[in-house]
Amino acid sequence: MSNNKIIHWFKYASPQSFYPLAGKLIPWFWGLTAVFLIPGLWITFFAAPTDAQQGEGYRIIFIHVPAAWMSMFIYIVMAAWAGLGLALNTRLSGMMAQGLAPTGAIMAFVSLWTGAFWGKPMWGAWWVWDARLTSALILFFLYIGFIALQAAIDDARRADKAGAILALVGVVNVPIIYFSVKWWNTLHQGASVSLTKAPTMAATMLWGMLLMALAFWMYSIAVALTRVRAIILEREAHTEWVKELDEVKA
Repeated sequence: MSNNKIIHWFKYASPQSFYPLAGKLIPWFWGLTAVFLIPGLWITFFAAPTDAQQGEGYRIIFIHVPAAWMSMFIYIVMAAWAGLGLALNTRLSGMMAQGLAPTGAIMAFVSLWTGAFWGKPMWGAWWVWDARLTSALILFFLYIGFIALQAAIDDARRADKAGAILALVGVVNVPIIYFSVKWWNTLHQGASVSLTKAPTMAATMLWGMLLMALAFWMYSIAVALTRVRAIILEREAHTEWVKELDEVKA
């Protein structure tokens, strides 16, 4: 890649340049959300066969598993943006981390509740202090702590730095969630989809799971970009380009 191309992409590190780019990308990601979600839901409720052991109740995993995946992935991305901002003191990095946190918290919440709805008929209890469940609950609290910490500090740059430290410390919990079923004797079943092993579910179920995961992924990006644009306008309200943008909208 030439130096000119590197410089061309580097300009989007500026909130002023990233704002219109995000605006152009958002409709595409909403469209992709629909493209993956519609067939994913059709497979989830109609095409996927009934599970021999779990019956119809297993279908909740088409929501639970993608939400769990996204809750972990978003946290890693959020921590990476926060760490980048802490190391390089870039404004946009902190905004990206702040924009991702609520979506990650929602995914963690959905993961916990759908897991509870699945666990009640399968385990006979809404909640057990299983290693996987407990570490997933800690992840939810890390998201809430990150959001609360940033909201408690008036100065945005200081809030970004404090949030970055919390986010980076909390990253250690993500591999604990993922490997908990291997490290400890837990009630939670092992992964049905793995990068290193053949899937243990029927092909139709696998396609449904992958489509729903992609839909959740596209949704997360669309919502995060929308939120980041709002954060940019809030933080850059004193700048000339935002004032000019407000005048154009008026």
